[in-house]
Amino acid sequence: MSLPLEGLSAIVTGAGRGLGRAEALELARLGAAVVVNDYGRPGRDGSGEASAGPAEGVVAEIRAAGGRAVAHLGDVADFETARGLVDLAVSEFGKLDVLVNNAGILRDRMVFSMSEEEWDSVIRVHLKGHFNTTHFAAVHWRGRAKAGESGVYGRIVNTSSEAFLAGSAGQPNYAAAKGGIVGLTTSTALALAKYGVTANAICPRARTRMTQDVFAGFAEPASETELDPLSPEHVAPLVGYLASPAARGVNGQLLVVHGGMVAIVDRPRVSAKFDTAKEAFTYEELDGLLTPHYASLPPGETFAAAEVLALKRG
Repeated sequence: MSLPLEGLSAIVTGAGRGLGRAEALELARLGAAVVVNDYGRPGRDGSGEASAGPAEGVVAEIRAAGGRAVAHLGDVADFETARGLVDLAVSEFGKLDVLVNNAGILRDRMVFSMSEEEWDSVIRVHLKGHFNTTHFAAVHWRGRAKAGESGVYGRIVNTSSEAFLAGSAGQPNYAAAKGGIVGLTTSTALALAKYGVTANAICPRARTRMTQDVFAGFAEPASETELDPLSPEHVAPLVGYLASPAARGVNGQLLVVHGGMVAIVDRPRVSAKFDTAKEAFTYEELDGLLTPHYASLPPGETFAAAEVLALKRG
């Protein structure tokens, strides 16, 4: 019996640790050959010396289990490095079929304290990094389709966050980048559908090096044999599914995933509508319509996703 991803090749960025590692291992378990990308810097803020160790360690795990994998050390926020990453997948495995964008850093600060560099660095790694790899993967798939290849197969899985859905007071850069990734995903889904490519985004909750303080105090496993409710291993199967032929009808979607739960997030919907009684609104008319409307809402409903505020941030 063949595996769901047998014969396919995949790139996973930021795959040396945490979520990316779990996703790379899952794709390999499902039969994919994997390019394991990781810059290897030890600090969750992107600081420290780059190292091939994390990526090569995951490659060794995949090979030990009988899979195929190759390491790529590089910063995907660099345009030419992203080109080289896609080129590596094609040269090693003949083509690229799956792109999982996961690489990211944190530079947490309140908006009134954040420096320009703290803003730029997070937007660069998360949002530009997602764009760079998506761009070169899209060029690859479109080129094959334009050359007359039938049945081009492409899957993109991007990593957003509930910080974008609910806001995160100490992470304006991160929340903005993750919101941008959703916009990039839906635009890409529309642009590439005709070539046989889908693009979806996930909002994972997982206890990793980047989120260790976020989930401090949250439920932990009762024993060493019990799976952590916030383990990355709860997220990886959804990535495997979205990368598979079974998900051909899933495109432009946003899914929240953690601890044995997957939630499909609706696109924003109109909750109320007001029309002017005259040719154009005036301040007075808007005040008479909108002020009472918002005053009538229950506490907390003026924010879009109160339930998601379980992601506590100082």
